[in-house]
Amino acid sequence: MAYKVLVVDDSAIMRNEISKIINEDPELEVVGSAINGKYALDKVKILDPDVVTMDINMPIMDGIEALKQIMATLPRPVIMISTLTVEGAEETIEALALGAYDYLPKPGGDRSSIRAQAELIKAKVLEAAHAKERGVSKKLQIRRPTPPKSFTPRPKATLPSSGGNVIVGIGVSTGGPKNLLAILPEIPADFPGSILIAQHMPKAFTPTFATRLNNICPMNVKEAAEGDILEKGWIYIAPGGCHMEITSRGRINQVKILDDESQPYKPSVHLLFKSLSVAFSNKWIGVMLTGMGADGAQALTDLRKDGGRTIAESEESCVVFGMPGKVVALGGAEFILDEKEIATKIISLAGG
Repeated sequence: MAYKVLVVDDSAIMRNEISKIINEDPELEVVGSAINGKYALDKVKILDPDVVTMDINMPIMDGIEALKQIMATLPRPVIMISTLTVEGAEETIEALALGAYDYLPKPGGDRSSIRAQAELIKAKVLEAAHAKERGVSKKLQIRRPTPPKSFTPRPKATLPSSGGNVIVGIGVSTGGPKNLLAILPEIPADFPGSILIAQHMPKAFTPTFATRLNNICPMNVKEAAEGDILEKGWIYIAPGGCHMEITSRGRINQVKILDDESQPYKPSVHLLFKSLSVAFSNKWIGVMLTGMGADGAQALTDLRKDGGRTIAESEESCVVFGMPGKVVALGGAEFILDEKEIATKIISLAGG
């Protein structure tokens, strides 16, 4: 039996073309459509779809409000249809924080521009349907983070690094924004190191995401830029559409931003993790969170085999267990932890 999909958009062209594309996959079937969030709520109750594709800007009830109500009462994977603009980025980050499974860039209004994204649309919807089958819906509901406690260092840090700065590398993809919004606020301002994050995300989204994190995290958060010198108490988000590497010269650890078409994902977790191992050998903490695929899994496994400290998110709390699951399968996970345990373990490994 095919997975059921509800398509929500106020544009008749978008509804029709997205529905045609989804129906091309034999594992998927569009069982209904809606012109705004209000009608979408009614159809979710009646049709019980496995996945909902949801436009953000619609009359009467927009996609954000509809998402809130779906996740509160009838949770299931919702894929937001978003414009790749500053405003669209803010709305999309808000949706991901509220429990949206993923997002798709909004095609132009003509059929050819929609058709150009056919394979991406089918892949995202099918991935979400498989996640629904694995019981991911409850994981998408919001968990309020506990207030961070002050960091009290031990006499000697467990994991000193170049310049006395503990280095943490985090790789994450699908489900990551909500995940990071829960984990990072639990790390206190006086954390004795720097945190580097490669989150698969478009160029337009990472500045907005970094700003949102900066507003809720005790640590300082910024989108990384070429030449940034790593400082304690700072979180650096790799800019979307590019890659971030770290170079080390003596006691100076610096950000390098580059474009590398050989990597399928931008930003690349693999390139970030490999650069950390070159710069700091095994003296950094590697963390792999939710995400589809295997980006960075081998690099993190190599760190563990070299004696480094590694954390993989557990299948029970992952939206998608692909990336951390690959680390586990390769034997690269020293700790396999639920989302709510990860901040505490990072602090512990850093010597707090």
